[in-house]
Amino acid sequence: MHEHVSLLRSNEAVRGLTLMTSRTFETFVMINMTIWFIVLLLCPSQLTAQFGTTPNIKHIVVGRCYNYITLVNPSLRYDCEEIWRQFEEAVVRQSSCNVTVEDYHQMFYAMPQTWPCDRFLFWSKTRALMHSYAAVVRHFWTLEDTLVGFMFNDLIWCGQEEDSGFDFSSCPEWSACRNHPVYSLWRRASQNFAEMACGNITVLLNGSIANAFNRKSMFGSVELDSLNPQRVDYVNIKVVTNLEGPYIESCNQGSIVNLIQILQSRGFRWTCIDNDQTLMILQCIQDPKQSSCQTCANSLLHRKSLTSN
Repeated sequence: MHEHVSLLRSNEAVRGLTLMTSRTFETFVMINMTIWFIVLLLCPSQLTAQFGTTPNIKHIVVGRCYNYITLVNPSLRYDCEEIWRQFEEAVVRQSSCNVTVEDYHQMFYAMPQTWPCDRFLFWSKTRALMHSYAAVVRHFWTLEDTLVGFMFNDLIWCGQEEDSGFDFSSCPEWSACRNHPVYSLWRRASQNFAEMACGNITVLLNGSIANAFNRKSMFGSVELDSLNPQRVDYVNIKVVTNLEGPYIESCNQGSIVNLIQILQSRGFRWTCIDNDQTLMILQCIQDPKQSSCQTCANSLLHRKSLTSN
């Protein structure tokens, strides 16, 4: 339009062409806006479903349940349809910000689960690395390895107070309300997981961010307070930073010091290590060109040569 204005000032003949082009452009915009308005009226769910309850959520949840008790842990005997009924009962006919932790009581009652000691892995702001670590060090179990974690991982859901079904068009963000149906379920699941923890447990934290230990996180606000010092022998903290940095927090610096103080005040024994070698190797597999990966590789080769001589 700026180009049109400059031509307009210099040539009256071009003025007519410019005005015609402008009118054509305005007509084009109005047509497109009309089309979009019609699309919104005819198929709103297709445009907003991604922000609402996950489509086909019942098939996903029940299917994952059968997969878990058939292939992942065949020793378990659960009624997957009953678990779904209890889940549905907790969520539907409720406003999207009015589902409490207690509303899921019957669902969790229908799926009790215990784990052997020394296998519990907790994490905060290290999700991708945590999954890689748990896959390599196979004796670890995470919340996502429990039945409830396996069934509901990465799903979204909310109900409608005036309807008996799920809201597939719009669900609020977690931060919108404390009694969010997704948030409440994960709070209950996290609490149960931490209460089961026993023996030596491991906590994986991100040293490349400020407040690696955050009291408002699920670990800081729920899991830490649910750990029992009579059942847990050691809390083993592993602080890992990104290969390229930044190097913000460590066992001796930042919020992790606060975590250690809380553990001590509650009578926990603890250990803390910065940049665990296994975690560094996992990162180097993803990005082997980092200089720290070369240093690590040279160190391993040197150690191998010493042991072979």
